[in-house]
Amino acid sequence: MKIAILTSGILPVPAVQGGAVENLIDFCLEYNADNHMHNITVYSVYHPNLKLYKILDKTYNQYIFFNTNNWWGKLGKRLYLQKHGGQEYYHYSIEYFLEKAINHIEKKNYDMIIVENRPAYSLKLKGKSNAKLVLHQENDFLNSQVQQYQDIYNSYDLIINTSSYITERVKTINPKDTKCITVLNGIDTKKFYQTPRKNRKQIGFSNEDFIIVYSGRLTKEKGILELIRAIKQLDEIQNIKLLIIGASAYGKDKRSTPFVTELIEESTTIKDKVIFTGFIDYQMIPSYLKTADIAVVPSMWEEPFGLTVIEAMAAGLPLITTYSGGIPEICNGVAILVDRKHIVDNLARAILDLYEHPEKRQQMAAASLERSKMFDKETYAKNFFAALE
Repeated sequence: MKIAILTSGILPVPAVQGGAVENLIDFCLEYNADNHMHNITVYSVYHPNLKLYKILDKTYNQYIFFNTNNWWGKLGKRLYLQKHGGQEYYHYSIEYFLEKAINHIEKKNYDMIIVENRPAYSLKLKGKSNAKLVLHQENDFLNSQVQQYQDIYNSYDLIINTSSYITERVKTINPKDTKCITVLNGIDTKKFYQTPRKNRKQIGFSNEDFIIVYSGRLTKEKGILELIRAIKQLDEIQNIKLLIIGASAYGKDKRSTPFVTELIEESTTIKDKVIFTGFIDYQMIPSYLKTADIAVVPSMWEEPFGLTVIEAMAAGLPLITTYSGGIPEICNGVAILVDRKHIVDNLARAILDLYEHPEKRQQMAAASLERSKMFDKETYAKNFFAALE
């Protein structure tokens, strides 16, 4: 098939700035290049770091880049805003990217257009192509509470969701839905279980420490504040330590936020127990994770999927997490799942349980590693392409 992939209009593909959706697209493109399946054209914003990235085999994968941040791009966005201001579904910079992409798509004869995590793109795509329209959702962006949900839902021929949780949310529009299919996400699992661990002393820990790791964005809904408070409840146990990997935004954006300031202030009384790494390049995450004894993913919202759960499992870590969105689908039977009600107490109890029972940690670590094999990138890409048939 001749396929177009419409990206988010924010982060580039290839995923030189990271991003869950962008990495998933890369996995599919790698698989496509290796298996000679389809002719795929990716529409993406441009980023200077793309020059450092080896573009995949152009026989099967093509890239169309739009520079929305150079002088001409900024002028184009301003003109777009003047012309369409107040009519946008998304931010005008995203809508400008979409307009540029559609102008190119109209001149092509695609069999299929895959929209990545921007359901309302379909409102602008209507009548622009005869291609089959497919939505791939990483987040809960299409349900009976969003604007123009019926028009958006009706415009798609197929909707691929990354968890059964998201599929059920789409079905709030049509309980008898036959468009939806669930394809669970994947990661490069080998990168996590084959990477040697980083030296603890280089981070600021000792070999005698019991290290709990959190990896992810430092935002309120991720539950990191509640995790810090749980560690404070265990303050009497001297060697329990917390490693916090991540920043408040994607990529190397080092700007702080009031919430990050709150986290630092909350941990002041246990500052000898908590280390904030800030942004860590994704290639280095596995070695940091493997320094830990256990991982905690304390999500306080309905997490659509949670790639950090797979990453922790693939690193061979016992896992504590919450009953949130699609998370139970991922770690069913291998993690300690806690209720978000009274979460601080629940986290503290679960951490103490694993601290006191090394044999349980060992069993959970083995189970995590085994289950993570279900989520390798090749399996993901194979299942994704099968869903398109």
